[in-house]
Amino acid sequence: MASVTSLTASVHQRLADALSAALPEAGTADPLLRRSDRADYQANGILALAKKAKANPRELATKVVDAIDAPDLLKDVEVSGPGFLNVTVTDKAITENLAARAADGDRLGVPYAEKAGTTVVDWAQPNVAKEMHVGHLRNSVIGNSVVKILEFTGEKVVSRHHIGDWGTQFGMLVQYLIEHPDALGHQAADGTEQAGEEAMSSLNRVYKESKVLFDSDEEFKTRARRRVVDLQAGDPETLAIWQRFVDESKVYFYSVFNKLDVEIADEDIVGESGYNDMLAETCRMLEESGVAVRSNGALCVFFDDVKGPDGNPSPLIVQKSDGGFGYAATDLSAIRDRVFNVKADTLLYVVDARQSLHFKMVFETARRAGWLTDDVKAVQLGFGTVLGKDGKPFKTREGETVRLIDLLDEAIDRASAIVREKAQDLSEEEIAERGAQVGIGAVKYADLSTSAVRDYKFDLDQMVSLNGDTSVYLQYAYARIQSILRKADDVSPKAHPELELADAERALGLHLDQFAETVAEVAEEYAPHKLAAYLYQLASLYTTFYDKCPVIKPKPPQDVAENRLFLCDITARTLHQGMELLGIRTPERL
Repeated sequence: MASVTSLTASVHQRLADALSAALPEAGTADPLLRRSDRADYQANGILALAKKAKANPRELATKVVDAIDAPDLLKDVEVSGPGFLNVTVTDKAITENLAARAADGDRLGVPYAEKAGTTVVDWAQPNVAKEMHVGHLRNSVIGNSVVKILEFTGEKVVSRHHIGDWGTQFGMLVQYLIEHPDALGHQAADGTEQAGEEAMSSLNRVYKESKVLFDSDEEFKTRARRRVVDLQAGDPETLAIWQRFVDESKVYFYSVFNKLDVEIADEDIVGESGYNDMLAETCRMLEESGVAVRSNGALCVFFDDVKGPDGNPSPLIVQKSDGGFGYAATDLSAIRDRVFNVKADTLLYVVDARQSLHFKMVFETARRAGWLTDDVKAVQLGFGTVLGKDGKPFKTREGETVRLIDLLDEAIDRASAIVREKAQDLSEEEIAERGAQVGIGAVKYADLSTSAVRDYKFDLDQMVSLNGDTSVYLQYAYARIQSILRKADDVSPKAHPELELADAERALGLHLDQFAETVAEVAEEYAPHKLAAYLYQLASLYTTFYDKCPVIKPKPPQDVAENRLFLCDITARTLHQGMELLGIRTPERL
């Protein structure tokens, strides 16, 4: 089905045509239309046009009103103040527009982007042999949502999970295991093979033990560094142990992502090691082109506007003086791969805002090298820090970083208690399933409803609240509508454009009309928080509608009941689709 023209777009076009008719010399004029609390819309563009044409703004506004002829769309257009237009659309136009959206299946009238391209999204980047912590939450949740939103608008999306699977620490780990072959252990307490969380817990412990030895024993440090050389040279024994780390870590990653309800495909995991074969060539290309120069033996890229604390230039180090490659070499090689092999025209990095200087330097280097051009852009979607209730970086009472799995388990436990308290006809199995959906949804929504670049406080009490701007409030609004639809025995949802609408129906209908424009804006700006805000307002408007406009009891006339049930149905479908784009489940019963 063709996309549905929004009421906003229709009104905008009619006013623009009337402006051109009233003031031909203005050409194609923008009426500057926006939603208003004085009417459905207000147009402010006449003031600037009148000033430019040296005309009286109220007289010009009156001419514009006289030039409008759209009785099916516009109920009233009145001149206000110095030359504003207050615009009210007809009830018929609202209902017909919603009916067209309802007929468009899951897309609900949301068009595909006119210029869809290929975007590589770099998100969810845990480290091999280390447990995932609260710091891995935001890049996973935000990245997952952005991928879903871009795909929904027609963009071809390639996910890349740039896991930390290479470097000095792996020489240290491998050497420690060779010298302490029983340190890792293969079996769980019950005698079965360790897997997932338990295997990672052992790996994490061994990592800490090896790090202590590395920092305190110079001879071990020397052996570990030699082992790094063996790893980079492809020594079979070293590679085999390293591969075991990677494989066991992946099993663990998948268990955490599964609990977070985030889907990760194995083919999308391309860690630091995936670019090893490109590093030397990347350095050669940068040096030969003059983009990078040797400084004290290291290969560096300098920037006029980047200085260190001492005021001297602070370069991007691509290759260290000892011949080792830094993060920059890997990131620049990844850009080459994503531009020339994947053929992406947008590279989106969902990474901590504190890495913004690094990526600014990497992107500028790639531009100087000609790898990023006017046709290929690179964007960092930087995100803020997860804070505790005290406003400080989130830590355990002992000052340790909070394990992500513990945080998710606590959210599920809290949510399950609420579901159990509210449940009327749910089995224990259903309570457990809903508890997970509500708990994980609460964690995701708290993150996504905050602008990515801002820090936010992790407050589970607030997150699982039934009141306020929470996913639980939205999920219960959806479940309430499903309950109404099930109870409407002899009434089916059906649009009735001939009916007058109550104020609460109009407000709900006009907001539903903005779904497509909201999704387009969210995709353009990589801003899931704007979709969360839209959905919260939708649920709030539905609550007002539900309170003021009876649907089943007391039962209104048949046509009114059908139309209100239609409004319920399209609201539920919009909530469901919007929450799906955020990566949050909407249970049918709660």
